[in-house]
Amino acid sequence: MLPRAAKHSQAVSPAQAFDSTTLTEAEIRALVARFGSPLLVLDCEQVRRQYHALKAALPGVDLHYALKPLPHAAVVATLRDEGAFFDLATTGEVELVKAQGVAPERCIHTHPIKRDSDIRDALRYGVTTFVADNPDEIKKFVRYRKRAELLLRVSFRSPNAVVDLSKKFGCEPSAVLGLIELARRFGIRVRGLSFHVGSQTSDPAKYVEAIRACTDLMAEALLAGLPALDVLDIGGGFPVPYNDEVMPVDEFCAPIREALARLPKHVRVIAEPGRFICAPAAIAVSSVMGKAKRDGRWWYYLDDGLYGSYSGQLFDHAKYPVVALRQDGERMPSVLAGPTCDSIDVIDENILLPELEVGDLLVGRMMGAYTWASATDFNFFKRAKVVVMNEPPADARRVVRLQRKVAGRKSAA
Repeated sequence: MLPRAAKHSQAVSPAQAFDSTTLTEAEIRALVARFGSPLLVLDCEQVRRQYHALKAALPGVDLHYALKPLPHAAVVATLRDEGAFFDLATTGEVELVKAQGVAPERCIHTHPIKRDSDIRDALRYGVTTFVADNPDEIKKFVRYRKRAELLLRVSFRSPNAVVDLSKKFGCEPSAVLGLIELARRFGIRVRGLSFHVGSQTSDPAKYVEAIRACTDLMAEALLAGLPALDVLDIGGGFPVPYNDEVMPVDEFCAPIREALARLPKHVRVIAEPGRFICAPAAIAVSSVMGKAKRDGRWWYYLDDGLYGSYSGQLFDHAKYPVVALRQDGERMPSVLAGPTCDSIDVIDENILLPELEVGDLLVGRMMGAYTWASATDFNFFKRAKVVVMNEPPADARRVVRLQRKVAGRKSAA
């Protein structure tokens, strides 16, 4: 690994640019020669590895892939074939899993605030489990009470998470019994509780706290004569390494497993991993389209940026490891800028790079989550083409193809 320099972005070697896969520098260049630049290269074999790693760390927990970070048909199909479940939040996500032949009973709809059309579309597909967190949301299900059941989302604030997902959604634990009683009066069945302690959570302690609190709430509901609860959704947020190391997933989940073991045996436990499954499964490949020396530093203008695959730096608070494929020459403080005319479109203002030339390639690592999903065509710079690898399990050879239609959007190929 190239050494990290103080006050500069961490550098990674080309061999590390695609994590544990064996994509080589020559193969990356060949993909660009074949399909052009920019590219998002998605490796379905890495999706499988991540899914099974988390499955092993949380035995007995049904993993519902949250489509939001990477709503791509190849990811859905891969996980479908591995036996995964799915976490949906919009009609578009319903349509995506339906198109991939996912059985509706393998899906739940977890957006706490829904339009009536969202409920109808999910029910029409066959999804029957929804999430609510307040009286007005519960009332939306009165007309569907014979077909739908609810999980109540509980808020457990987690300021140490990169994204605190209990800030916008979830009821206070003290409100749970009242909401269950309200639902009962309306004839709506509440099956269980859900929570999400936040995205990219560094410490499992918040999961343990939330699981224990929900275990107590389930017992209190029984004592109060309310219907028994038999589902607990522990959300997602399992961390992945961007520039800093994180706890190995089995170690991270050890205290979570211990807390779950105290639940009543009849309770079904589900989780909603998103980032953990897809973040390590993609790299972004971009090329230098221009350069200029400003204030003693080289500025390199790429054909991808904050309005494209690097959008997660704005929306997801992520900082992606970036490396130049060409490593010869002295590395100097440099700037990586995106292609648009907006001055905010700067990927990194202080990264150590050798002097690059127009056409040189750069690779962003850990680029599967909240990148392509939130990319735009701003300034009419087309978003990266998606190249899918190893969609069939890679037993003997790598399979590479250009995805011509992804999640309802045509590629630029």
